[in-house]
Amino acid sequence: MNIIFIGKRGRQTRTFKLGFPGIILGSSLALAVVPALMFYGGYFTATQTTPDQEKALLSAWQSEMDAQREEIAVARQKVDEDVDALALRLGELQAKVIRLDALGERLTEMAKLDRGEFDFSNLPAVGGPENTGTVDSIAVPDFIESLESLSKQVDDRSAQLGLLETMLMSRSLEDEVNPAGRPIKRGWISSYYGMRTDPFTGRREHHKGMDLAGKEGSDVISVGAGVVTWAGDRYGYGKLVEVNHGNGYATRYGHSKQVLVQVGDAVKKGQVLALMGSTGRSTGPHVHFEVLYKGKAVDPKKYILAAR
Repeated sequence: MNIIFIGKRGRQTRTFKLGFPGIILGSSLALAVVPALMFYGGYFTATQTTPDQEKALLSAWQSEMDAQREEIAVARQKVDEDVDALALRLGELQAKVIRLDALGERLTEMAKLDRGEFDFSNLPAVGGPENTGTVDSIAVPDFIESLESLSKQVDDRSAQLGLLETMLMSRSLEDEVNPAGRPIKRGWISSYYGMRTDPFTGRREHHKGMDLAGKEGSDVISVGAGVVTWAGDRYGYGKLVEVNHGNGYATRYGHSKQVLVQVGDAVKKGQVLALMGSTGRSTGPHVHFEVLYKGKAVDPKKYILAAR
């Protein structure tokens, strides 16, 4: 291989002859040196000509990242606030459900319903076939709306059950207060209300109550809840207990052997007031039972039969 060098203006020329080893060595040097020179030249050019562009690009990236961080922080704060609000609403609903469960238990007991059927400690029995189709997740606005709707329904049910409880309590209180039943647990009727022959004078007189005979010392019980307004001796009645039941009603229990209550005591229906005796104007152990309505004696028979 010949290499010809030409001088200035073409006047002088020189020729070099290269053998095969020289060609290989030259080619190797060219392949190694030329890329290195190109890389160094590109690196030098880049470092000398683009620092401002790199700084501008890095600054733009930094600004974009700061903006994204700020947006993420704002979004996270809003999510935290929404979660706190949902947790608060959930806590309110849980408190209302607990109150409804307690109210339901009271109503079940007051109405004497089957506790097995109305078991508030377990979830209601529900069911249905599985939906094999595509199920869409509920959106957040729809979830909030459903939560508010549920809260309103719970409030409505609470108000309705509260009214029902008031009605049942009023009815129960009325049942407890109104006189009903017999003033003794065992015994028999020895004299009715109305005109009769007086056992002491033999004259026809009006009997203002009903006599119920029994074993001496047996219990005399209140036929309704109320307050004791008399507890002691009274002319003609012997040892007498009088109970005011309200709503214009009062009852009297006469001829007792022993009085077990005092004036001012609050008594319940079925509570023992005295022990049967024969004190006062009496021919034997019995209780003289009177029912008064607005201060006037009425026939006790209908009140005794009312408990059957």
